[in-house]
Amino acid sequence: MESWELAQKQSLPLKAKIILSKQRIKEWYEHWNGDVYVAFSGGRDSTVLLHLVRDVYPDVPAVFCDTGLEYPEIKQFVKTIPNVTTIKPEMNFKKVIDEYGYPVASKKIARMIRDLQNPTSNNKQVRKLYLTGIKKDGSYSDDFLLPKKWRKLINAPFKVSEQCCDIMKKSPFKKYEKDTGNKCIIGVMACDSEQRKTSYLKTGCYTFENGKVQCKPIGFWLHNDILSCIEQNNISYCPIYDMGIENTGCMFCMFGVHLENKPNRFQQMRYTHPKIWKYCIDDMGVGKVMDYIGVDYGRCNLDDFI
Repeated sequence: MESWELAQKQSLPLKAKIILSKQRIKEWYEHWNGDVYVAFSGGRDSTVLLHLVRDVYPDVPAVFCDTGLEYPEIKQFVKTIPNVTTIKPEMNFKKVIDEYGYPVASKKIARMIRDLQNPTSNNKQVRKLYLTGIKKDGSYSDDFLLPKKWRKLINAPFKVSEQCCDIMKKSPFKKYEKDTGNKCIIGVMACDSEQRKTSYLKTGCYTFENGKVQCKPIGFWLHNDILSCIEQNNISYCPIYDMGIENTGCMFCMFGVHLENKPNRFQQMRYTHPKIWKYCIDDMGVGKVMDYIGVDYGRCNLDDFI
């Protein structure tokens, strides 16, 4: 798909988007003879997706992965939704960061740092690429050149890794799919990030890659479409958003926090969930990591919320 095609779809009115999304859902459902499920995070996007799916097929199950890092309001909201299966990872966050490392900066940056912190003869070439931008053929590319601002992480007194999401979220879903044979319907959108936009341009609403068979029926929606759909259809959603919290993913994740306006997610957490904030910052060591990268995680005033 070309960028202009995505932009064209994104500009459609909500009514047209709903029709298209339901058509994609029907096609996916019929392709797998009804053996499908909705990956349900409890957030607004997946709540709207579940509404669309069950408006066509009321009995499609939803699956929620309880990593232990979700906001308590999210967990409570999930309990109000019928036909939801809860799955859990085999490792908790403490074990993941001890064994693999902290999720810092972005998945791409964290992957680079992981290789650079763990040099081997097998990753010698990729380490050279990350540090110089020089590929095997001698040509230069800055696509995988590690920015200078993050190079201090190579010698950080803690491990860095992008593997947290794979272990705590993707692996439990893969196990569920293997056990049940059900195929995923997921509420990701191209507007969420450049990575998701690139993925959507490559595959459209369907992905059949090994280990990543997914339907993304709202992939061409915009964030305002989600809000409008909720309002127009009177869809119940998690009250966490009414507290001013927009990022409802894993509470301890640091991906992208350096790009957030003040108050960032951790500064908000200090006032909305102070006990969890203290556990995260002190017991899980997230504070020392953000000190190292120069991100304030709780020294803002209440006036910042006004």
